[in-house]
Amino acid sequence: MISLTSDFGGSVFAAGPRVSERAIRAHIKFLSDDLLEGRAPGTRGGELAAKYIAAQFEAMGLEPAGVNGSYFQPVRLVGVKADPSTKLIVRGNGREASFNFGDEYVASTGAQTDRVALKAELVFVGYGIEAPEYRWNDYKGDPEDFRDKILVIMVNDPPATSEEPNLFGGRALTYYGRWTYKYEEAARRGAAGAILIHTDESAGYPWGVVRTSNGSWRYDLARAANDTTPYLKLRSWITNDAAKRLFQLAGFDLDELRRRAASRDFKPVKLNLQAEIDLRSELKRVEAPNVLGLLPGRDAQLRNEYVMYTAHWDHLGIGEPDARGDAIYNGAVDNATGVAAVLAIADALTRLPESERPRRSVLFLMTTAEEQGLLGAEWFARYPTVPLDRIAADINLDALNVLGTTRDFVALGANRSTLQQVVEAVARDRGLKVGSDPRPEQGSFFRSDHFPLAKAGVPAISLESGEDFIGRPAGWGQERFNEYNTKRYHQPSDEYDPSWDLRGTVQEAEIALDIGLRVANASEMPRYNPNDEFAKARRETTPK
Repeated sequence: MISLTSDFGGSVFAAGPRVSERAIRAHIKFLSDDLLEGRAPGTRGGELAAKYIAAQFEAMGLEPAGVNGSYFQPVRLVGVKADPSTKLIVRGNGREASFNFGDEYVASTGAQTDRVALKAELVFVGYGIEAPEYRWNDYKGDPEDFRDKILVIMVNDPPATSEEPNLFGGRALTYYGRWTYKYEEAARRGAAGAILIHTDESAGYPWGVVRTSNGSWRYDLARAANDTTPYLKLRSWITNDAAKRLFQLAGFDLDELRRRAASRDFKPVKLNLQAEIDLRSELKRVEAPNVLGLLPGRDAQLRNEYVMYTAHWDHLGIGEPDARGDAIYNGAVDNATGVAAVLAIADALTRLPESERPRRSVLFLMTTAEEQGLLGAEWFARYPTVPLDRIAADINLDALNVLGTTRDFVALGANRSTLQQVVEAVARDRGLKVGSDPRPEQGSFFRSDHFPLAKAGVPAISLESGEDFIGRPAGWGQERFNEYNTKRYHQPSDEYDPSWDLRGTVQEAEIALDIGLRVANASEMPRYNPNDEFAKARRETTPK
């Protein structure tokens, strides 16, 4: 029997169903097979993945929770694929420099058109941040200094100092440091474009990740005719070496400007350079669905409230081949593992006797276009199929542990809400430790599908593996992460490996199942801490 508690504490499992390692392995193998061609949105392989998930939901007996009585919520996307022969030309001081697509820079457009011809002055705006709470403004001066310009921006946050060790979160990356914020803020300033300067340290991943992520189709949510959200005609990244060459053309030393930009006194620098680009792109409009299934709650009073599990089914599709000639970006860890785990959780819950099912309903959301900027989750947050204010929590699973069991785990975002109590109770009952984010500089909280839900006011966590692997020496987990991050993350080499120790995946899935059951059976929904930035987020009360 399963002991269902009315609060966040207490053991959920006295005995009962566990997630199936065999099923998880089978799901991963299928979803990351070459047959699915990397599961890109708007492709045959992506459609196969979405239909596979829907078929699994139906076989389990989950109710359709999409639109029009289906398991699908179509997400309207516009994709652009830049011509790789496109040159970025920069002129100034009687000289000219040309930059090659892929090796030195990448570019796409937010204009949702197949051609953008742009000539504009370059302005260096340091970290490109305006944050009143930190008394920081990189956009000092006349607003016209940025309008219709191309802004050159550093990735990440300004560094903390001995006088201000918690400046911009200290070691932890804030949203101000994310590339998405840089583009958003530049667009709000009326800029024509933005060029982000890449370093491995500041981005958290090597240039190869930027290159592969931007070398094929890039998607945005399709804009409605009355949408006035500002956008950039040019969204670009540039390598550090290429950026140094660009700044030398202007007569500046990039490293010196970096030092100046680390101060509140920094003022934008007009580089007296003009950039020119004629960006031609393939253009397509597609619908790529979120997939949703529902397990109704057993409690007549609480079944109209929901615990949500999220994982993204998409990856990068077919792109630039690696040294082996492999051009399929299978996305086995990222994120066939998360989808497999959520399917296994759903199966475990549907096998419960009716009298032991969760009091609240459980909603399973498999999103599209996460790799394009969390677009499927953003669409759901804008157009929820159930009222957002009735979602008790979102539990997100992305790139799970395939290396064996650990003595600890991480729940990103739990400290923002009363979900922390749930997480701690699960850890205590399972004899585990709750670890802190081992790589806060990576900004992982802002990089997966729980984030759009969190911004909309839904208490949300994203589970990550711990670092203390059973039977392994100290530091082994960090070594394996570094290897994956440099050699397989967003590469064709992220492929299924039959030697994986999926006991670690099962462990993460069962932790997620335990957390969800406690929330589903508690008398009250979780809530954000009063001082958290999402505590006052407006929640949609009517589904669309």
